[in-house]
Amino acid sequence: QVQLVESGGGLVQTGGSLSLSCSASERTLASYTMGWFRQAPGKERELVAAMSWTGTSTYYADSVKGRFTISGDNAKNTMYLRMISLTPEDTATYFCAAGPNIPKLRTGPNFWGQGTQVTVSS
Repeated sequence: QVQLVESGGGLVQTGGSLSLSCSASERTLASYTMGWFRQAPGKERELVAAMSWTGTSTYYADSVKGRFTISGDNAKNTMYLRMISLTPEDTATYFCAAGPNIPKLRTGPNFWGQGTQVTVSS
């Protein structure tokens, strides 16, 4: 069973930056495509960034391109999301997820973390 634990959420002002971490079970990053979803109140959960287990393929939602960067450290079994130039529209609960590939991750990950709240004040 894959376990995912997010951390790093918090309150930041508009224009600020924040980094999220997702600590995964052993060898998860080497076996699964990993991604970050977010869900704002009243909105559907959306995939904002994903990274293949080889690290050769990445995906970014248009709304975060150029501002968010996904990365991973296989040795630490940890995935990261670096977020800069944050706006109130980025306020959401951010979830770490794992799946077999990016297309399947978008439609339904195999595993989810519990989420971490990111709030951007205006």
